[in-house]
Amino acid sequence: MKRKDFLLTGLASLPGIALAGSFTEHRKAASTSKPFIVNEGKSRFGETVKFLGVHPNDLKISSKDTDGQLSVFEYTGLGKVGPMLHLHMYQDEIFTVIEGEYRFVVGEETHLLKPGQTIFLPRNIPHTWIQLTEKGKLIYFLQPAGKMEEFFSYMNTLTERPSQSDMDRIHKEHGMKVVGPPLTL
Repeated sequence: MKRKDFLLTGLASLPGIALAGSFTEHRKAASTSKPFIVNEGKSRFGETVKFLGVHPNDLKISSKDTDGQLSVFEYTGLGKVGPMLHLHMYQDEIFTVIEGEYRFVVGEETHLLKPGQTIFLPRNIPHTWIQLTEKGKLIYFLQPAGKMEEFFSYMNTLTERPSQSDMDRIHKEHGMKVVGPPLTL
């Protein structure tokens, strides 16, 4: 092999070698090295978190399990409500409907979802949803995990609704921004 060909072949292989090292680092990064099971109606670490003080919002897989790469929640809706119109600055969100029906608004689009359907909500796009049935259940993922676990834990400790300026600050501290009211029926 000529010296020039040898050098060009070596240089061409550097991106592949660099990527291989990157993938190895990510495989090593997970905080949890053993499988685990979280039962229905339970949270990963036993914390009870209720959205709007009523609706169970159970953490199933923690950012602590995935070195911050992923959080998974199970939401059980006991009424026709949903979150304020908001965006996540650093996370994508994925929802799968398990039970009930939901209306999702993502940017300018509106989608009606039924059991078995999944919707992807890209970061930095305003979104919200509302449950259309008396009971519903969602499994949702945040990737990367961000600070959603901390956000839900903190909100769960509040005894009264924060002022709008406090609400804006709390959301910003957790990588979100409220941009409008929740949906109504």
